[in-house]
Amino acid sequence: MLKYSKIKNFIYMAYVCTNCGVEYPKWQGKCDSCQEWNVLAQFTPVAKSAMPQNLANNGRPAHLSRPKKLEEIEVTTNARLLSGDAELNRVLGGGIVPGSLVLLGGEPGIGKSTLLLQVALQLKQVKVLYASGEETESQIKIRASRITLFSPNCFLLQENSLTQILKHTGDLQSVILIIDSIQTLYCEEDEGAVGSMTQIRSCTTRLLFYAKRYGVTVFLIGHINKEGVLAGPKFLEHMVDTVLQFEGDKQCLYRMVRTIKNRFGTTSELGIYEMKATGLHAVTNPSAMLLANHHHVLSGIAIGACIEGTRPLMIEIQSLVTKTRYGNPQRNATGYDPKRLTMLLAVLEKRARLCVNDCDVFLNITGGFRSDDTALDLAVCMAIVSSLKDKVITHSKCFIAEVGLGGELRSVQRTEHRIAEAAKLGFKEVFIANQNQQSLTSLNIKIRPSAKIYSVPTRG
Repeated sequence: MLKYSKIKNFIYMAYVCTNCGVEYPKWQGKCDSCQEWNVLAQFTPVAKSAMPQNLANNGRPAHLSRPKKLEEIEVTTNARLLSGDAELNRVLGGGIVPGSLVLLGGEPGIGKSTLLLQVALQLKQVKVLYASGEETESQIKIRASRITLFSPNCFLLQENSLTQILKHTGDLQSVILIIDSIQTLYCEEDEGAVGSMTQIRSCTTRLLFYAKRYGVTVFLIGHINKEGVLAGPKFLEHMVDTVLQFEGDKQCLYRMVRTIKNRFGTTSELGIYEMKATGLHAVTNPSAMLLANHHHVLSGIAIGACIEGTRPLMIEIQSLVTKTRYGNPQRNATGYDPKRLTMLLAVLEKRARLCVNDCDVFLNITGGFRSDDTALDLAVCMAIVSSLKDKVITHSKCFIAEVGLGGELRSVQRTEHRIAEAAKLGFKEVFIANQNQQSLTSLNIKIRPSAKIYSVPTRG
């Protein structure tokens, strides 16, 4: 990528990593930052003449581009637009913000296009333009007929040229613009192949200026690379207002939309969907969904409670502990941090006097769910102990506590909300840390406080 400097009329060339965005003065085969090979590309700046005149000065009129005192600035709060999808409204922080730029990423076939097409068909009160560079209009029509939704204000466009897309958006006076996907767009005024860093940078910049100037909300669908992160340069995530990550196993019916970045709300919200033949359906009671098969009488199963955003969730944790047959014991975790699993195994070995150093340990959070909430520590330990001793934990018990390195149980936040969720689902006993007992009010469930992990009963 070429960069020009007006200092002493000197022109210099720079190369930028397309994976992490680090700049280098000359080309080299390996990026020192992300350790990837053959990812450096020349940078061609967007010329000012290539920028539409009405988008100059970051999309603002010239007479407004002046410094202002803080007290001179008036705070304007635009009313959010409800999408008709309660889960999407949740992860966006309460609805769609006019003039915002939202990036949705996820694996191929996970349901990104289906989700945004449903949003386009649910917003019947405003005009929505769905521009696709990957599918034909007939393919989108087939998906829409499967979803069984209809909107007279939803328009489809098969186009890769950003100039044409913005022209049609202005002609239709669309309020929502959906781009599927950002990697398929190109600007005629800029160099580089479709999907290159130059084109992605230029197209995203133009869309950002357009959204802020005209108040059009833009949804971008982004691809991910083999590491599971959003493909393209890192600045793409910095430029947009909101980044949503679509997660879930394609072999599983359930999908999760997680907020990675949100300038208009919290980044800890989670939306849960169920994939059906008629599209994605919001899950109104995710705890019941995650505990759908917890009635089986098996060892190695424990129930814990985590907090995702503002909602408590009861999840089932499964563990399988077997003697090691070959070499070093395995430590495999699905949906849970493997490093924290290793730490908890060391605590059980040292503090609870359990011999697990010669055992393979497999841990799984059911339903394709993923969580790093430390309140699940006690449930993870109890599932491991249950499998190791082959003792069944009754399904009326749940465990809510963090485990320290000394084997002590530590308090967690919002314990009362977690216990209330457990009581609503019919649990009879809940095991917590001693410190949390003081802040609890009377609940219709038996509270069992403990100080150490080895004082928690493992029988029954």
